[in-house]
Amino acid sequence: MDPTAKENVQLFNKNSVQSVGRPSSKREYPSSEEKQPCCGELKVFLGALSFVYFAKALAEGYLKSTITQIERRFDIPSSLVGVIDGSFEIGNLLIITFVSYFGAKLHRPKIIGAGCLIMGVGTLLIAMPQFFMEQYRYERYSPFSNSSLSISPCLESNSPLPILVTEKSQSKINNGCVQTVAIIGPIFGFLLGSLCAKLYVDIGFVNLDHITITPKDPQWVGAWWLGYLIAGIISLLAAVPFWFLPKSLPRTQRKEDSNSSSEKSKFIMDDHTDYQTSLGEKAEIMEMAKDFLPSLKSLFGNPIYFLYLCASTIQFNSLFGMVTYKPKYIEQQYGQSSSKANFVIGLINIPAVALGIFSGGIVMKKFRIGVYGASKLYLGSSVLGYLLFLSLFALGCENSDVAGLTITYQGTKPVSYHERALFSDCNSRCKCSETKWEPMCGENGITYVTACLAGCQTSTGSGKTTIFYNCTCVGTAASKSGNSSGMVGRCQKDNGCPRMFLYFLIISVITSYTLSLGGIPGYILLLRCIKPQLKSFALGIYTLAVRVFAGIPAPVYFGVLIDKSCLKWGFKRCGSRGACRLYDSNAFRHIYLGLTMMLGTMSIFLSTAVLFTLKKDYVSKHRNFRTKKERTMVSTRIRKENCTTSDHLLQPNYWPGKETQL
Repeated sequence: MDPTAKENVQLFNKNSVQSVGRPSSKREYPSSEEKQPCCGELKVFLGALSFVYFAKALAEGYLKSTITQIERRFDIPSSLVGVIDGSFEIGNLLIITFVSYFGAKLHRPKIIGAGCLIMGVGTLLIAMPQFFMEQYRYERYSPFSNSSLSISPCLESNSPLPILVTEKSQSKINNGCVQTVAIIGPIFGFLLGSLCAKLYVDIGFVNLDHITITPKDPQWVGAWWLGYLIAGIISLLAAVPFWFLPKSLPRTQRKEDSNSSSEKSKFIMDDHTDYQTSLGEKAEIMEMAKDFLPSLKSLFGNPIYFLYLCASTIQFNSLFGMVTYKPKYIEQQYGQSSSKANFVIGLINIPAVALGIFSGGIVMKKFRIGVYGASKLYLGSSVLGYLLFLSLFALGCENSDVAGLTITYQGTKPVSYHERALFSDCNSRCKCSETKWEPMCGENGITYVTACLAGCQTSTGSGKTTIFYNCTCVGTAASKSGNSSGMVGRCQKDNGCPRMFLYFLIISVITSYTLSLGGIPGYILLLRCIKPQLKSFALGIYTLAVRVFAGIPAPVYFGVLIDKSCLKWGFKRCGSRGACRLYDSNAFRHIYLGLTMMLGTMSIFLSTAVLFTLKKDYVSKHRNFRTKKERTMVSTRIRKENCTTSDHLLQPNYWPGKETQL
């Protein structure tokens, strides 16, 4: 049995409570018939707990996968989406410390069940805005003709307000397994996000034949709400078994348990405590409350614990920010759809993380690595992982050629920040709106913000098959062909971008595996650097710190900085700024990767401080041990000499001065 899994199971077990007034120094071992109910309930608890981990991880993974969908659906910037993502962790602030401290003496199954109910209801509430808001509207070129007529986009686009469209129709609508399932959860979360991103947001409410955008369009919004309904129902189902489990189970005594030094077992096992007396429980809780601040002071007074806590918090800042915006980075940098971005993360990146964590545990167990070795492995994996991460700076794609934003209308040179202008001589006769985003791909491979800004005079077709002709700006930028036509949608990235995306995936997988190798060694370091009676509390403080100082702020400031790289903002009907339609690929790459790398470097310096502190304590303890050993050896030698003298004195043929005379 895996020691970690064994300790997790023992958190639910307790020794049998003996009757008051009849203490016995001898343990009574239950018969085989008595063991079966206990084992059955224990398996139910383990299975239910695994399912809870799966439900929680599924919801968290799905939330990360819907970041871009929520941004487009509610037309909000990345910074506000970061606040929404960070708020997922706020609920932990209220109870996590107290649950970790008092939960050891309370009814754990019911506490877990109540938490599942709250989590399920909260997940369902996330999807509710979809059912109270109007249907999604996106900007599009909407000719009032069929394919047999030709109209002039340039002359028709006289209104400064964007043309909005909405479609309506009838409404329709065994051990170790816990951590393994917790890793599987995000995989299914991202895969569910990939599936829902392919479905249109108002599926079941509109006629899908009238939808003129594709999943690769920057305005496409998938059925983000559907996954939250599924995750919420799963969380509610996960709560059911815990309401039928007892507060504790009688723990059978085994031979290997008699010498067990598990701190969790010692923390839970209370042989002579009457848990049925509410008065005793109240007194015990009050006593624990008084010991809260001294315990907290003892934790933060431990330099190894404090340094590791700071290093982990900063590293999780980089990881939370990187994971939150990774789907968005793949979409904007490599021109991939939201569905494909979520698919590759769920099917490639997360399994690599799981394999890395598993490999780290195998290495720790096989080579019996101690605390000092665990610290070196933790530091080494971080250093190597972030060195590999550096190579991602060279694996980016150049900006798409967008007239007036990344290149001039002549298509000759990049546009600097102050020179960006959507209007040019070629479209000066057209009364176009600069707030619209209705991209058109010209024959010259340049994307134009709208067909009007491309100076197109006529068009044929409708919806996705619309083709524009006599586009004055396209004719200006065309080289020898002289073509001046275009079609709805953005032009594809350059031919080298798919190859760069493949290299990015390979390096990203290796980096994820390398960084996750230090997961188990870091966890072992955390557990072994503190007193046994404070380990449950220390884990609670650790989790709280990571969520408060990393889980909440990281998505916010990552989003704020990413917004700085936006080239073209969308606008709401009320005129206020909405979601970003086009990012500067180079600026996005440098901000996203640079911020992650900077935080990772800071965590490496703190991890190095942890290693040196451990080394100092190790050398000091080793020196003290050698001193004590030498003193013990000298004391033993003196005692032996004294014993030898006494033996000589007790011999009958011995008299003083015998050796001298001989």
